[in-house]
Amino acid sequence: MNSKCQKNVKEVSIVVKSHGIVCYLQTIMNKRNNYFIRILSAFALLLSIMSCSTKSNHDFSEIVKVALRDVGHHLLLSNQDSTSVVKPIIALEELKYQLSFEAQISIHPVRLVTIVKNSFQKANLSPFYLVEVLQCVDNEVAYSYEMKQNVEKGIIPCIGRQLKKGCYRINVRFIKTPEIITSYLRLVYILLFGLLVLIAFVYFKRRLKPTSEAYTENYTYIGRYKFYPEQNKLIKERVEVSLSKKECELLTIFIAKPNQIVKRDELTKKVWEDNGVIVGRSLDTYISKLRMKLKADDSVKLTNIHGIGYKLEINH
Repeated sequence: MNSKCQKNVKEVSIVVKSHGIVCYLQTIMNKRNNYFIRILSAFALLLSIMSCSTKSNHDFSEIVKVALRDVGHHLLLSNQDSTSVVKPIIALEELKYQLSFEAQISIHPVRLVTIVKNSFQKANLSPFYLVEVLQCVDNEVAYSYEMKQNVEKGIIPCIGRQLKKGCYRINVRFIKTPEIITSYLRLVYILLFGLLVLIAFVYFKRRLKPTSEAYTENYTYIGRYKFYPEQNKLIKERVEVSLSKKECELLTIFIAKPNQIVKRDELTKKVWEDNGVIVGRSLDTYISKLRMKLKADDSVKLTNIHGIGYKLEINH
């Protein structure tokens, strides 16, 4: 089984405060457990499919035996024999079975072909098989034919020559069955599972290996918010708040001076004028937007100090 791609979720590797480390570790473990459970589920599914395939092979053999007993029954009836019994069907090898009788019978090829075909169709068996009628005395083949889907495509010689009454054994070997396909499917399942294990190994190895990208995923706590300056976003209780580039730059300046007044001139110079941009009321507009995005946390407040600047108040 199917087989769909997983979406990679970035993990945080550098944490500013101790409770942030705990959250980080819990997140990692939850994700790993989730992937581990999925891998185990896939493995269980493959085992189930493979066990079903094994059971299917066993069921096929039992169905063949029932169908061959039905063939034997009708052959005896065609000989006006309703008392003799059909001997137990023998599985000579994989896909090859033998039918034998307690009493002597005569076999007419036309009846034999028709009876076998009808019995196998009722049992929903493969229409591809080889039939051999062997003499009990010397084990020589007295008559044989090959069936391929229908009579026209098969090889059925001498259908008008009846075999005289005697002791016969009938061997049937299936040439093409769903079970042969099943063996290939089982191999495919094993290969798919091996590929799944390899992917899981590579994935977890990469997750455990620190990368330069992971170390750039810094965040800083602002009250109950996590501020990710490189990704221009805030996260609070799994709710993500996107920030514009200017909002992110302003918030970075405020975080550097928590609970301190930051003058308007400093803000405009660092965010706008250093980039060759003349700002008018843009600062007030962005401050207003930041207030709206921080209002979900009462412990964080962006205060206007009239005529001077702004202050980011954080109450721990």
